Amino acid sequence: MINKSQYLTRVVLLAILLFFVFPSVNSQEKPLLKGSVERIKVHGKGLEGNLEGDDPDRDVSVYLPPGYKSNPGRRYPVVYFLHGYTDNDAQWYGFVKHWINMPSIVDSVFTAGNLQEMILVTPNAYTRFQGSMYSNSITTGNWEDYVAKELVSYIDGHYRTIAKPESRGLAGHSMGGYGTIRIGEKHPEIFSSIYMLSPCCLAPDFNNPRDSVTIAKMEAIKTFADFEKADFGIKASFASAAAWSPDPTNPPFYLQIPVKNGQLQPEVQAKLIANRPLASLDQYIGNLKQLKAIAFDAGAQDAGIAATIKTLDKELNKYGIKHTFEIYEGNHINRVGERIKQKMLLFFSNNLAFDNKKK
Repeated sequence: MINKSQYLTRVVLLAILLFFVFPSVNSQEKPLLKGSVERIKVHGKGLEGNLEGDDPDRDVSVYLPPGYKSNPGRRYPVVYFLHGYTDNDAQWYGFVKHWINMPSIVDSVFTAGNLQEMILVTPNAYTRFQGSMYSNSITTGNWEDYVAKELVSYIDGHYRTIAKPESRGLAGHSMGGYGTIRIGEKHPEIFSSIYMLSPCCLAPDFNNPRDSVTIAKMEAIKTFADFEKADFGIKASFASAAAWSPDPTNPPFYLQIPVKNGQLQPEVQAKLIANRPLASLDQYIGNLKQLKAIAFDAGAQDAGIAATIKTLDKELNKYGIKHTFEIYEGNHINRVGERIKQKMLLFFSNNLAFDNKKK
């Protein structure tokens, strides 16, 4: 026979034992998994021998969603994301501190379980001129082919992707937004959906020198040391020229700038203009109509780019091409992370084809 005190002691000990052996439902829940990031090297055959001397073995950051390692039987769609001018993949994927961190943004969405998971892939397109413009050029190398063909082929061959256009998206910010429409409008057989964040360089007058001061600054660049000291606009002009008006007979830069002896050079300007999407859009209407989904946005305070995407909206409407676009309160970078989180990932979750079979 036990007394009341002994009984209470046993009840307390039993409660403690049950607490440790059978934890509460909440404590049994598994912690939220996060995605992982790999930084790999992917060789570009079409980048070999570029006159800038850039390495054809390119760094590539790959974000694998939370379910990738825990669900080894499942395949995933891929979004190829292109970074902007002067940026690189290491900055965007958290290897180097930057104004944005893609993995933390994507994790916050996927770990909440609100959207379907996907792989994200970003090549390092930082070149000697600080950006490739994602274009084919003997000077910069064939970046357009590298993204659309070589990189896609490598990723499909080394990761559990859904290797079909319906499951591939293309997106980018600034120069990467330019690369998105440039590549996307030419390759509907590779990508099905495209999203442009603050896309630069759409208009025919982008970076065309208009005044004597700018012309003088451009002509003053004679060496790479001069280039390194130049302002952002002049550097961007040289990067554009390397991509769009290359010249293998004109060292040390192997390009033609649109000015000479203080005068504009119409034949060079024509080459630059021909590579602006708003100038060439009419040539790719059939391809654009093949895309499943098109979206783009820009901040209202990013006035020049906001104006060009309004024009793009009008041109697409003229041809009856379905798309969505938005001008939001913001500048070129301050709300891009938010747009990726709230808009871009939702766009691809709604439009790409997923493997929803239980494994």
